[in-house]
Amino acid sequence: MIPYTLEEISDIVGGRLAGRPSPENPVTDVVIDSRSAGRGSLFAALPGTRTDGHAYVGTALAAGAAGALVQHVPEDVTGPVIVVPDVEKALWTLASSYRKRFSGSVYGITGSVGKTTTKEMIAAVLGTRWNVLKTEKNLNNDLGVPLTLFRLAPEHEAAVVEMGISDFGEMTQLAKMVQPTHAVYTVIGTAHLAKLRDRQGVLRAKTEMLSFLPSDGTVFINGDDALLRGFSYRNRPISYGLGAENDLIASDIVYASDATSCVFRGFGKKFSVRIPAYGKHMVYAALAAAAAGLAAGLSPEEICTGICRYESVGRRASVWKAGGITLVDDCYNANPESLRAAIDSLAVLPCRRRVCILGDMLELGENREALHYDSGRYAAEQGVQLLLAAGDVSRFTARGAREAGACVRYYENKEKLIADLPNCLQEGDAILVKASHGMAFETISEAIKERFAKAPAEEPEQGGSAAEPVP
Repeated sequence: MIPYTLEEISDIVGGRLAGRPSPENPVTDVVIDSRSAGRGSLFAALPGTRTDGHAYVGTALAAGAAGALVQHVPEDVTGPVIVVPDVEKALWTLASSYRKRFSGSVYGITGSVGKTTTKEMIAAVLGTRWNVLKTEKNLNNDLGVPLTLFRLAPEHEAAVVEMGISDFGEMTQLAKMVQPTHAVYTVIGTAHLAKLRDRQGVLRAKTEMLSFLPSDGTVFINGDDALLRGFSYRNRPISYGLGAENDLIASDIVYASDATSCVFRGFGKKFSVRIPAYGKHMVYAALAAAAAGLAAGLSPEEICTGICRYESVGRRASVWKAGGITLVDDCYNANPESLRAAIDSLAVLPCRRRVCILGDMLELGENREALHYDSGRYAAEQGVQLLLAAGDVSRFTARGAREAGACVRYYENKEKLIADLPNCLQEGDAILVKASHGMAFETISEAIKERFAKAPAEEPEQGGSAAEPVP
């Protein structure tokens, strides 16, 4: 972070500076956890429902923090603090001001599915030529975004910022801070419908970002998404996808459990790509990165090098093989679109039997039961032979799969599902585990790993012949 004095920050956020700041200890980073505070930190004392950051202001200052951002001066605190009406809003104002110090390209990444994967892929591609700052993990909300921006340093030449929302107006607030020079859209799906109501609402909320793009900015869109393709853009859109009408297309796709290969065509170029991860969704992320790279003047060789450097984040379609099974651990989050993409990817894995272990997809609004039912039917129609489900709404997933012909077991909770795993899974299975993050289905993935880790690894037979269904 380019240093600020506390006086400068106080002026920017319209606060009142109390205490005596040290000119030898300017602000060089911003933290919201007092345990991360040290020399040069500005500790933002955020009030919370379970704990109030104001209780830790003294701790942060004792650790060497340059100062704190507070809504009131805590008792027994005499060190330098900036008093503001709202700490979070002051962070937003400061982040917006700090962003103006950066003159490089900023790519704002959003969509209902694949934001983090696309962010990582674009950063890897651009990083072959430039020093790139990217969002850490998935810190993409109204606190994660400003913390990302505060990490911008003089050596950075570009930034890739993930932007996640769940309600109208939130993207406007994020975009005010990020001030993107380019926008990247993955998919407009059925996520956060409790507030956004339907896919048109999702589109309207996500495209709030476009009002903040400069006139020469570029919008990269998944052209296979009908809503994105049909939207009227003020800026020049570049489309990517599998359809022939896109500016950049992927063809000749070959899937394996550890990699995906394909051919990219567009921008007057044709080149082969190897993606070090499996699945259809990875092709879209690589396409978005390639489109951004080609538009920025990178060569196909640089783009392929960047894509090969991609590393997954968290439990996103992580593939684990042992004991004769292939486990696709995709527990980070779920909505109907990401689940369909995961099922599509499972369908191309060589195995004796395809198994889905599914939990509730949260925040889908009043249509959640039908969306779960349709997801279950889709799984069965795509060749899933055994479906295990747990969760209140997942009973509808189970019903849809059963009525479409799959063998199904439904459990009241994931503990009962875990207990029954020895009776359900067998050598040769390809197993997808997926649910919204709040369902904590990673415990199921770990239970599967524990059961099969000690067994000798064997490659499953090629082909899709089904084993005997579990009764």
